[in-house]
Amino acid sequence: MPVYQAPLNDMRFVLKDVLDVEQLSKLPGYEEAGVDLIDAVMEEGAKICQDVLFPLNMSGDQEGCTRHDDGSVTTPKGFKEAYQTFIQGGWTGISADPEYGGSGMPVLVNTVMQEMICSSNMSFGMYPGLSQGAYEAIHLYGTEEQKALYLPKIVSGEWSGTMNLTEPHCGTDLGLIRTKADDNKDGSYAISGSKIYISAGEHDMVENIVHLVLARLPDAPEGVKGISLFVVPKFLPKEDGSLGARNKLICGSIEHKMGIHANSTCVMNFDGAQGWLVGEPHKGLRAMFAMMNAARLGVAMQGLGIAEVAYQNGLAYAKDRLQMRSLDGTKFPDKPADPIIVHPDVRRMLLTSKSIIEGCRALSFWTSMNLDISLKSENETEKQAADDLVALMTPILKAYQTDMGLEIASHAVQVHGGAGFIQEYGVEQYMRDARIAMIYEGTNGIQALDLVGRKMGQHMGRLLRRFFHPVNDFIEAHQADAEMAEFVMPLAKAFMKLQQATATVAQKGLKNPLEAGAASSDYLRMFALTALAYMWARMAKVAQQKLQSGEGDKEFYDAKIKTAQFFMSRVLPEADARFKMLMAGADTMMALKAEQF
Repeated sequence: MPVYQAPLNDMRFVLKDVLDVEQLSKLPGYEEAGVDLIDAVMEEGAKICQDVLFPLNMSGDQEGCTRHDDGSVTTPKGFKEAYQTFIQGGWTGISADPEYGGSGMPVLVNTVMQEMICSSNMSFGMYPGLSQGAYEAIHLYGTEEQKALYLPKIVSGEWSGTMNLTEPHCGTDLGLIRTKADDNKDGSYAISGSKIYISAGEHDMVENIVHLVLARLPDAPEGVKGISLFVVPKFLPKEDGSLGARNKLICGSIEHKMGIHANSTCVMNFDGAQGWLVGEPHKGLRAMFAMMNAARLGVAMQGLGIAEVAYQNGLAYAKDRLQMRSLDGTKFPDKPADPIIVHPDVRRMLLTSKSIIEGCRALSFWTSMNLDISLKSENETEKQAADDLVALMTPILKAYQTDMGLEIASHAVQVHGGAGFIQEYGVEQYMRDARIAMIYEGTNGIQALDLVGRKMGQHMGRLLRRFFHPVNDFIEAHQADAEMAEFVMPLAKAFMKLQQATATVAQKGLKNPLEAGAASSDYLRMFALTALAYMWARMAKVAQQKLQSGEGDKEFYDAKIKTAQFFMSRVLPEADARFKMLMAGADTMMALKAEQF
């Protein structure tokens, strides 16, 4: 049976020692959110994830969701009860606006919770996760009446939310959507059309589901400039918030999927359903990105969460499974064979997983902390800089962490050997569940194009400078530190090549857009590795200081330094290969005619 223990010590190290999370309490609205409170919230969050959600992960996968003839959907056994426990703890509104019943905690705390939820039960986590996207869109672009009607119910978890974007003939290219919205002449619109791949589109855990639907008004211009966003509830709420008549929408079917079986991924059919415009006509794309950006950071945490639980299970198996003797002599003479963790190739997979996970955790938390600064700071310069960094890092986190979620899950299967291919050990589920995260909320190829095509040149390279400047400052501050040389020098080399790659891709891309497209995935991967190297250098510096002062857990800090050494020598060199690939240009990628494939 699989295992999971929330990595609270590592989280505390990043939050308290590396990022100094206490500084968030200086921001207006976060005055109470000091280290002690955040730690208490993490402790309670770990309990519900480990004790309530994790035990349902495997059974939920095996049972899946059931659609009934009337279009209703039943979630797996135990999910409904677990959801009630979840909302009673206030977890659906942990970082939401107190005006609508939220706890008003930093977004960073929600990010920490997202990792633990996704490790314990990714399918379950998608139900409240989708609600967060709906909350963000209504909170930013809804009318005061819409906010008052929908947000308290979404924040409390009584109602859930969805995002209805994709249609059978269009995914990323939303300019092709056909769902239409006809004016009812009473302030509402009749929404007609079909949407596919709608996560949590129909289920039995809440009394009402608030669908946010992209559709076209009759006079809409062609393409993405003609998209509007509508709020379309399953049940029409009355003015007092109680439920009225059933709206004209239904779950047509549940998709048969590779993974995330316990989440109801629906085909949703709208047949003149009553909806209300969110934001301005034809400006739905802007509101959609409010949902998408929140969702992309959430999906990045899905990748990290799956990676963490898969690694934990690979590690537990490696310490327990006996096979052969160590290449340099017996390590456990009291056993008939040594545990497989003594073997170099098993250690390669485990250390690769560990170093990437801990680097990604630090990078995710740093980005989320900047998101809080962008939302709460009263210093406009600081606020803008933080917002720029979040915009830059969002596609990198989404793409890299979901890529690594699959890769690390694959490592866990491989460490298990034949047992990894068997359902009862649990790790094969992590591999299946992880795969979707590379696709939805914008495929990872789209994230790479976003980074190169939009973020790189935005505001004359201002977004890039928000990352380049602190990295350069760190290198200059520590380049003369002999104890930091093994971390600073690899970082400096990777950073130099990233700058070179940035200039090359920008120059070539201006002359030929195919050059930017061909380089985009390698550039994103190179950027991510450099960012992780920066975070590992920072963590190594803190660990050295802790060891020198003699405070804390010596073994913990020693392990940090050794893991940082492994990352710099064994993982970061991939950036060199990515550099060579992107510098090769687009010619060999585009030369083959379609009929020659």
